[in-house]
Amino acid sequence: MPITSALALLAGAAVVVATTFLADRQARALGALGLAFLLLVLLRFALGLPLALALALLGGALGFRYAPELVLRRVTFLLPALVLLIFATTLLMFAAPGNPFANERVASPAVEAALRARYGVPKSGAEFFLVYARRLLFDGTLGPSIKVQGRSVEELLAPALPVSFSLGLLSILLSLVAGVALGFRAGLKPNALADTASMALALLGISLPSFVIGASLCIVFALWLGWFPVAGWGSYAHLALPALTLALPNAAVIARLARSGMIDVLQQDYVRAARAKGLPEHLVITRHALRGAILPVVSYLGPAAAGTMTGSFVVEVLFGVPGMGQWFVKGAVNRDYSLVLGTAIVYFGLITFFNLLVDLGYAWLDPRVRERA
Repeated sequence: MPITSALALLAGAAVVVATTFLADRQARALGALGLAFLLLVLLRFALGLPLALALALLGGALGFRYAPELVLRRVTFLLPALVLLIFATTLLMFAAPGNPFANERVASPAVEAALRARYGVPKSGAEFFLVYARRLLFDGTLGPSIKVQGRSVEELLAPALPVSFSLGLLSILLSLVAGVALGFRAGLKPNALADTASMALALLGISLPSFVIGASLCIVFALWLGWFPVAGWGSYAHLALPALTLALPNAAVIARLARSGMIDVLQQDYVRAARAKGLPEHLVITRHALRGAILPVVSYLGPAAAGTMTGSFVVEVLFGVPGMGQWFVKGAVNRDYSLVLGTAIVYFGLITFFNLLVDLGYAWLDPRVRERA
């Protein structure tokens, strides 16, 4: 890696870290500017530059005046982090052996140069970063796919994202219900039989890799019992096995977090005061302990939801699900730079969005966070 690229990476990382130390007024101003910039980029191609600029300025002004500080700080972090993600991913792809045109039948330098010019792929990672940034900002596109002829990255990801999203939504709901139920049950009676059994199941779910869980579910429920199809997509039955495969590891983590959260909250003074006042145990749990005990789970749900709703690469390939995971794997194997960057940007956007929802949910659940915000 050239020294200039390494220094640029360090500078980008320093800028991202610096956004966390901004004063409140600075965070609001930069967040409002970032919000206006995002609105301008997103609306310019649909509404035209003059109207998009007016709406962006209006949105930035309203955001500076009314948006919660949590939202503006997240926007302030978003832009430099996205630039750093694209730059680092580009450098890593170009540092890997091979190139997108290594498998072409005609490997002459003239043909490779023509292909590079057609797809906008220079030989330097830093140059490709500039090419890709220009596409995003001025063309509003994620670029053409190098290996799938005549298709853009948006055309490939648009039908795949709803598939991964529906699979991930069902998975996260299953993991949330199962994990919270097991964790709270274990936390209410620590060291009892229910606690030991729940944590043993959670440890098993965390320890087993997803391809082992998926293969086991296929053998039992698809081959032996014949309840569900082995692989494919197109009906509700195809959702069951991949959703369970994705849900079990998350459910195990949620169960452990819910258990520790419940045990910690039950030892707090306000819960003891509620019991001393003579409230029934179920009211102590539902009115006083539940909100505090769920906080660790809420913190975990942001990245977990983003990762699950974009699909596990291994699970989608294992069950033949036509989601985003297949395109990321194909893009990485085939050195399809634009496709890899497109899936990374979508994944980053979902992580940021779900983490923002987590921040807002955390502020709603915890008055201390709400007062600071």
